[in-house]
Amino acid sequence: MSVIWEAKCKMCRRAGAKLFLKGDRCFSKKCSFETRAFPPGQHGQRNKDRKITEFATQLREKQKLRQTYHLREGQFRAYVEEAQRQRGVTGEVLVQLLEMRLDNVIHRIGWSPSRGQARQMVDHRFFTVNGKRVNIPSYAVRPGDVIGIHESKRSTALAQANAGNLVDQNQPKWIAINPQTFEATVVRTPEPDEVSSEIDVQKIIEFYSR
Repeated sequence: MSVIWEAKCKMCRRAGAKLFLKGDRCFSKKCSFETRAFPPGQHGQRNKDRKITEFATQLREKQKLRQTYHLREGQFRAYVEEAQRQRGVTGEVLVQLLEMRLDNVIHRIGWSPSRGQARQMVDHRFFTVNGKRVNIPSYAVRPGDVIGIHESKRSTALAQANAGNLVDQNQPKWIAINPQTFEATVVRTPEPDEVSSEIDVQKIIEFYSR
């Protein structure tokens, strides 16, 4: 499993936006972006209003999307290239490919407060897809796939705590969730307006089209 060791709160502060990388902490008063909404480093406060170039804007948008889905550069570039090969609006296709990753779907269902924890749980074989255990976070889920918590993991404290959060989740329309059976069905791919994001995906496509 790919691990990004950089401090997550610094990523948000450098991006100038909340990326929600630390789950519940991002919604609490402990969120560093709320208390220090300026870039990290010795000169962060002095440079927070500095004008940036178009290239820097494109780079920042790319980094925001890449870090939101917890990907390394090589992984993210592969998704961009795949989106460019497929039919449709490249930016929209890119977001759909990222949303259909197993770790992201687990997070959207509500079985983990963050994508980082979802990746770890997938790596530890918490989940099944169509009845078979899958331990690959990047596994591409398809419409009709049934995702569940494996029977051997349902009694763990982590699974119980996260499954209990389903009541408070805004359930995505493209996923049908059944809390009683610890299962969820991917009904379809998400529409662009169903993925809430303040990231300008078009600038990311421009960045890779240079």
